[in-house]
Amino acid sequence: MSNQKIWFITGAGRGLGADIAKAALAAGHAVVATGRDPKKVAAALGEHDDLLCLPLDVTRIGDAEAAAAAAVARFGRVDVLVNNAGNFYAGFFEELSPEQVRLQIETLLFGPMNVTRAVLPVMRQQRAGLVLTVSSTAGLSGGLFLSAYAAAKFGVEGWMESLAPEVAPFGIQTMLVEPGFFRTELLTPGSTTFAKPSIADYADRSQPTIDAWSGMDGLQGGDPAKLGAAIVQLGGLEQPPTRFAGGADAVQTFEAKAQTLLAQADAHRALSSSLAMDA
Repeated sequence: MSNQKIWFITGAGRGLGADIAKAALAAGHAVVATGRDPKKVAAALGEHDDLLCLPLDVTRIGDAEAAAAAAVARFGRVDVLVNNAGNFYAGFFEELSPEQVRLQIETLLFGPMNVTRAVLPVMRQQRAGLVLTVSSTAGLSGGLFLSAYAAAKFGVEGWMESLAPEVAPFGIQTMLVEPGFFRTELLTPGSTTFAKPSIADYADRSQPTIDAWSGMDGLQGGDPAKLGAAIVQLGGLEQPPTRFAGGADAVQTFEAKAQTLLAQADAHRALSSSLAMDA
């Protein structure tokens, strides 16, 4: 196919990553589908002539470099990189251990950085490509039990915004996707780790909040297959959006954040504007 693109997707063995891979294959594209266990990735996606399943732990730069090399060896190029792999360390900041916070940032921020660092030389040589990173509405608006997760996702937002003008001269574009609540496997025990309640002052909220988050699993309103198809559709545009609000709840988060920032800018406008050096 003359319009076939090569999609490189992390975390493609389940959830949204698998749905993006299936949508890309259905649209006639070739897919490099990666995950910690390539056998699980292959089982999730089935047999396909234009599918290459590879091992990739995004926290290991060596894995990323090997996967990028294997992708080029098989398909000759990488047109769309989808940074999707993720997990969730949930809890009050004081009850999350320093190690848990570091692990969260290692996966959600340094992980995409590792993979992008491995793929960018390919895209620069091509003078074309799209770096698409799945963020979250928690990358725009923090909240209860989200201190580690939101810290990582806010970092992703700033990194991608800054990366965009750096790589634009090489014909490389960037796109952020901020999903709301989708019925993926993020809230399953295999993907979510809750901080152990340990501080009395939080006790009346810790377990009820854990129960509330756990109770949402399987009941989220968003359809990940539809989001996967939308991402493939947008990734094929000549000018993909800089940001895409995934879901009606994400649109509401975008609007609320924009209104909040405008109100905060205006609240002390005179004082903010009076801080210049005197002539």
